[in-house]
Amino acid sequence: MGIPAQVIHPAQFPDAERFGEALLSALQPRQVRWIVLAGYLKKIPANLITHFPNRIVNIHPALLPAFGGKGMYGMRVHQAVFDAGVQVTGVTIHLVNEDYDAGPIVWQEPVVIRDCRSPEEIARRVLAVEHRLYPQVLQWLVTRPHRVTGKRIQWNEAIYDPN
Repeated sequence: MGIPAQVIHPAQFPDAERFGEALLSALQPRQVRWIVLAGYLKKIPANLITHFPNRIVNIHPALLPAFGGKGMYGMRVHQAVFDAGVQVTGVTIHLVNEDYDAGPIVWQEPVVIRDCRSPEEIARRVLAVEHRLYPQVLQWLVTRPHRVTGKRIQWNEAIYDPN
């Protein structure tokens, strides 16, 4: 697709700060404005968050703050949702801060799961929403005026539900 790529593995560095410095060294010459995560399970280095304030985006397969935090990813989330017996889960797109799954919430969409019989069924249903929702919300973030106030995203114009 002609998209430049570079692999920088965190295990190559003695600590998170040096890993963050290596990432910044790769991103800055390319004039990167946004970082989009999808399935990245490591904590983002603080120096990267400082350099990209409210411009690192992640997606989570539940309605945060429920079923989030360290260790809550993939099937672990869906198993916890299933075990809790909730009837609605969802998708959360959020900005990244220093804590796992705790940044300002950009957008959420509920997914009704009362008829799901397994965590795998929940995962399939949630993934379909993630695939539809994430590109649309990312487009809004980079093209529509907004500001972050505390834990809230405030849009300067009306945003319409992508359903």
